[in-house]
Amino acid sequence: MAEDIADILIIGAGASSAAAAWSLADTRMRIICLEQGDWMNPSEYPSNSKQWEVLRQVDYNQSPNIRKRETDYPINEEDSAVSIANFNGVGGGTILYSAHFPRLKPSDFRVKSMDGVADDWPIDYKTLDPYFAQNDRNMGVSGLAGDPAIPWHEPPLPPIPIGRMGEAMGRGLNKLGWHWWPSDAAIISEDYEGRGKCLNLGPCNSGCAQGAKSSVDVAYWPVNQRLGVELRTRCRVSQILVDDNDMATGVLYFDENGVEHLQRAEIVIMACNGVGTPRLLLNSPSAGFPDGLANRSGLVGKNLMFHPIGFVEGYLDQPLDSHLGPQGTCILSQEFYETDPARDFVRGYSLQIVRGQPPASIAVSGTQRGDIPWGARHHEAYQKYVGRSVMMAVMCEDLPELCNTVTLDPELTDSNGIPAPKITYRFSENSKRMLQHGLQKGTEAMEAAGAFKVYTMNQVRDTGWHLMGTARMGTDPENSVVNEWGRSHDVKNLFIIDGSIFVTCGAVNPTTTIQALALYVADSIKKNLANLFD
Repeated sequence: MAEDIADILIIGAGASSAAAAWSLADTRMRIICLEQGDWMNPSEYPSNSKQWEVLRQVDYNQSPNIRKRETDYPINEEDSAVSIANFNGVGGGTILYSAHFPRLKPSDFRVKSMDGVADDWPIDYKTLDPYFAQNDRNMGVSGLAGDPAIPWHEPPLPPIPIGRMGEAMGRGLNKLGWHWWPSDAAIISEDYEGRGKCLNLGPCNSGCAQGAKSSVDVAYWPVNQRLGVELRTRCRVSQILVDDNDMATGVLYFDENGVEHLQRAEIVIMACNGVGTPRLLLNSPSAGFPDGLANRSGLVGKNLMFHPIGFVEGYLDQPLDSHLGPQGTCILSQEFYETDPARDFVRGYSLQIVRGQPPASIAVSGTQRGDIPWGARHHEAYQKYVGRSVMMAVMCEDLPELCNTVTLDPELTDSNGIPAPKITYRFSENSKRMLQHGLQKGTEAMEAAGAFKVYTMNQVRDTGWHLMGTARMGTDPENSVVNEWGRSHDVKNLFIIDGSIFVTCGAVNPTTTIQALALYVADSIKKNLANLFD
């Protein structure tokens, strides 16, 4: 019997994998994608239940350590100031993301040149611009063209309405003279490509039962399968194999019954996110790579970046219906995005106006804070707060540091005995100063909008949503893991397309940039097929 060999093997079925598979399908090569999770059943999402606020706390919690689905793997984050968000399944992190879809800005690719910190990317915004546009069309992105803070682009769908909350905050930001704009969202504001438009169900970040949120299980994978991409679920890859010529030959993986299999491949593409990718590389040592596959630079798992995040919560003395509508979508201010020499930190942050707390959460936090007392005045006080809460995220740029790492835990393993990732991470002094500045400015914005009460939350732990930098891109093999088009410096048929290849992380959600990078790498593979391994 002939040995089963894929032309292209992709590990993971999340945002980057979906985009790359779509692009590579037109080569007519045999593409296999291995995903350790399963297909999701939207009827089981919390938004189908009146108890959705309770259900999302455990069953759809962002942390695999709390959720503990059998397809999850544990993460040791005892030495991390940030708790990791991770989801395994077709769609990956897009199942639980809020679909906030701002792009990195041109300056984010030139941090070293502009501000003398970190490193410049080997590519620029202009390189990714057509891939951003293509991904917007493929995903279904809503937005308003003309934001003066970023290069011109026009999303394919009209913007998600900002609602009374957005209007109130916009008036406050106008009073201060600060930039703001309705932000792009990977949520369809009109029926699109067979999917129904957003119905304002609310809890986007616990799965969208309507299918209006553009998670890649609904936006990309049905198309990819029609194009001939083979997607296998419940396949947990444990190791990437290489030969004596430093070429990847395939992978070992466990099926849902714990049986180990070998899948050969001519090209291996990693799309496991900024924690999963270094974990798998480090767990694939060989004679030629004793410190982990593709790790001759020693940088696999180093330079882990999140976005340090704090929150400002304000309560306005007017009904806003702020608990309704898409969770992560409203307005974005980038007034403090770039370095200002007058401030005591470099780089900057975004102020993201997101939806207010839902009803049960208002009741719980209100009683804990003493705003909503028990007894005769309970309901009267509750009405003063419900639907009038505004949340503002201060999303800071995180600069790469060698001390922030993903390594293999010496004791903790998943259910197949594969070592779990161990996270070591601390907030830099620069990040701490930046966050403090952002909380102060966020408070000013809330007060300008008329908030009668404001709370701030600094260095919030459960915000490890954006995993970047642990297999960085660059032209120098001594200082990077992959080259300027995503190919490993050390293993010529190994590519990485997820957030681990970020050089710097900007101060915006990374998914659209991750997908643009994946489309760019896939296009580079196609353009270089004749001499791909030279």
